Amino acid sequence: MNRKNMNNKRGFGRGSIGHIEKAKDFKGTIKKLMAYLKPYSISLIVVLIFAVGSASFAIIGPKLLGKATTKLFEGIVKKVMGVNGAAIDFVYIKNILLTLIGLYIASAAFSFVQGFIVSGVAQKVSYQLRKEFSEKINHLPLKYFDKNTHGEVLSRVTNDVDTVSQTLNQSLPQLITSFTTIIGVLVMMLSINWIMTLASLVILPLSMVMISFVIKKSQKYFKTQQKYLGHVNGHVEEIFGGHIIVKAFNGEEKAISEFDELNDTLYKSAWKSQFLSGMMMPIMNFIGNLGYVMVSILGGWLAIKKTIEVGDILSFVQYIRQFTSPLGQVAQTANILQSTAAAAERVFEFLAEEEEVSEIENAVDVNEIKGDVAFENVHFGYNADKIIIKDFSAHIKQGQRVAIVGPTGAGKTTIVKLLMRFYDLNSGAILIDGHDITQFRRSDLRSMLGMVLQDTWLFNGTIMENIRYGRLNATDEEVIKASKLAHAHHFIKTLPNGYDMVLNEETGNISQGQKQLLTIARAILADPKILILDEATSSVDTRTELLIQKAMENLMKGRTSFIIAHRLSTIRDADLILVMKDGDIVEQGKHEELIEKNGFYASLYNSQFEMADVS
Repeated sequence: MNRKNMNNKRGFGRGSIGHIEKAKDFKGTIKKLMAYLKPYSISLIVVLIFAVGSASFAIIGPKLLGKATTKLFEGIVKKVMGVNGAAIDFVYIKNILLTLIGLYIASAAFSFVQGFIVSGVAQKVSYQLRKEFSEKINHLPLKYFDKNTHGEVLSRVTNDVDTVSQTLNQSLPQLITSFTTIIGVLVMMLSINWIMTLASLVILPLSMVMISFVIKKSQKYFKTQQKYLGHVNGHVEEIFGGHIIVKAFNGEEKAISEFDELNDTLYKSAWKSQFLSGMMMPIMNFIGNLGYVMVSILGGWLAIKKTIEVGDILSFVQYIRQFTSPLGQVAQTANILQSTAAAAERVFEFLAEEEEVSEIENAVDVNEIKGDVAFENVHFGYNADKIIIKDFSAHIKQGQRVAIVGPTGAGKTTIVKLLMRFYDLNSGAILIDGHDITQFRRSDLRSMLGMVLQDTWLFNGTIMENIRYGRLNATDEEVIKASKLAHAHHFIKTLPNGYDMVLNEETGNISQGQKQLLTIARAILADPKILILDEATSSVDTRTELLIQKAMENLMKGRTSFIIAHRLSTIRDADLILVMKDGDIVEQGKHEELIEKNGFYASLYNSQFEMADVS
C-alpha cells in the first residue's frame, strides 16, 4: 500500500488538538447527517431532556452547598461572639446535604440513561452507513477501483464511519450538556452577584487568546506528526510484507536506515505537538486560579459589606470551575465536529458515486444459452480519450477453444473483462447466441462464465468451502466429484483433515499448483457455459503442469473456452487463435496456418523457442 494512503485519518485522540481536516461543504454534510438521525428524533429529544436534567441537577448543587456553608458559618460566629442560645442548625445542614446527594444521584442517573440511548442511536447510524457501504461496493463499476486504492475505500468504511459514530456517541451529548451548563451556571452566578459575574467574565478573553496561540503553534506539528505516522506505518507494512525479499537482497540496513529517518522526523514533530497541546491545561488552570483569586478578594470585600453571604463565595468559586470547563469542551467539540464533517463528507461522497447501469427488466433467459460468442467492431478505452481496443471483431462457435495471444499490453485481458461486462464498451457490441450482453442481467451473465486466473484467489476457510464458492448450494458429494475431475482429490486426501483443512493464503500451507487445481475444481463445480482461462501453468513444475492440463481438459469439454495464452506451446490444439497487437486482431487461424503465414504469430512463437533453447 502506498505510504500516503496509510495516514491515520482519525487524528490523535480526543484529548488533544491536532490538525483538523475541514469539510468542503460543512452545512450540506451536517444536513445529510441529520437525515440519518431523523428516524431517531424521539430518542434524541429524550437525550436532550435527560442531558438538560443532568446538567441542571449538577448546577443547583453549589448554590445549596453555599447555603449550608453560610448556615454553618453563622452558627460558628454566633458561638464565638457568645450569643445566648447560639447553635449550629445541623438539621438544616443535614437536609441540604441529603438534598444534594439526591440531586447528584439523579444527575448521574440522567447522564447514564442519556449515554445508553445515544450509544444505541450512534451504533444504529453506523450500522446503516456500513450496510449502505456494502451494498454500494457491489454496485460500483470497476473503473472506480481503478482510480481509488483499496486502502482508501477501507479507510472510508472503517475510520470515517467510526469517526462519525464516536462523535455522535460522545461529542453530541457533551455539546448539549456543555451549552446547558454554560447557560445555567451563568444564570446562577448572576443570581448571586452581578459584579462578581462580570469580574469572572473578564478572564475569558485572556483564556481564548492563550488557547488560540497554542493551537496555532501546535497545529503545524500535529500535521507533520499525522503525515509521518502514516509514513512509518506504511514503511513497516512494506518491510514486513516483503521481509523475505528484504533478507534475500540484504536490504536490512537500508530498511533500518529509512525507518530511523522517518522515526526521527516523527519523534521531533510528535514531542513538540504533544508538549504544546499539553500546555493547554496548565494555562487554563493558571487563568482559572487568577479568577479564583479575583473572586475570593472581591467576594470577601462584598461579604464584609454584607452584600453577599460567605457561602456565596464558595458557590461562586465552584461555578467558575463549572463555567470554564464546558467552554474548553465546546471549543474542543467544535474542532471535532469539523473533523467529523470531513469524515462524513467522504462517506457521503462514496455513497453518491455513480453506479453501474441499472439492470433491464425483460432480461434474456440464460437457461437456453448454448455458448456462441461474437465481438462486433468493439472499441474500448479505460479513459474515453485513450482507446486501447480498436475495431475488434471475432466470431466463436459453441464448444470452440479460442486462444488469445499477443505481447504485454495488447489487450488480451481487457477483452475478457469486456466479455464479463466489468466495463461497458465505447462502441460496438458483444453478442452471446445473438443477444447483446447488455440484455442480460449482470448476475445471470456472470453465472454463465467461469474463470480460472493465473493469480489464484482462495479465502481463509476450509478446502470444501473454497471449492463450494463456485456454487454455494452444492452438496459435499458434488464438491468431491468436481475435485476428482480437477485431479485435486488425491492431494486433498493426503492433507491433514482433508477437505476440512483450513487454508491460510498468507502462510501458504499448500503449493501454487495445488491452489490452481482447487480453482479449477471450483470452476467445474460452477458448470459454466463459457470458460475464461488465464495461463494457469506459468509458475508450477512440469508434473503439476501436466495435472493442471488434464484438469483443464475436463473443464473445457463441451464448453466455449477463451484461453489467454502466454506460453504459445500450450495452445497448438486451439480451434482458433486470435493474435492481438495494440488492441487489434492482426492475425487469426489455427496454429499450423499461422506458422505457415510466417507473420507476427510465427515471430512470437519462434522467439519463445529461441529463448527456451538459450536457457
